[in-house]
Amino acid sequence: MAPVIRTLIFTVIVPGFWTVFLPWWLARGGHLRLHWDALAALGWLLTLSGAALYLMCAFWGFALRGGGTPAPIDPPKKLVIVGPYRVVRNPMYWAVFSVMLGEAALLRSAPQAQLGVFFFLGTCVFVLVYEEPVLRASFGAEYEEYCRRVPRWLPRLRKSS
Repeated sequence: MAPVIRTLIFTVIVPGFWTVFLPWWLARGGHLRLHWDALAALGWLLTLSGAALYLMCAFWGFALRGGGTPAPIDPPKKLVIVGPYRVVRNPMYWAVFSVMLGEAALLRSAPQAQLGVFFFLGTCVFVLVYEEPVLRASFGAEYEEYCRRVPRWLPRLRKSS
């Protein structure tokens, strides 16, 4: 099965769980009501830009350029250090977090915002405990050099030359 198809399946199951199923489950019993004001505009911006960033990283980056998927059991065969990965090492996690916070703003849902924070904190632990050691073992010096050049979470603001 092609990496793009495997990435699609992963996307439906994992990010889909965090950004579709859980928000729906949190809102059950109540009614989903979108708001239309400045906070909602910010929510739309976060949701749509996060979704676009995720799609770029997962499909263009991991599936097409890396030959794998975002799933830990089927990672890219080549280290992906282009596109958003030139700026920050974990843009896909930022993307899902952005979608979750955008949904919280759109729905005025404190539980959804809390879920987003829980997701991001869990992701930080996962990256430190599992993902980075596996990448070091898989890609060695290439990954070490990448880590020296590109920050894990927050992009460095550099002067343009």
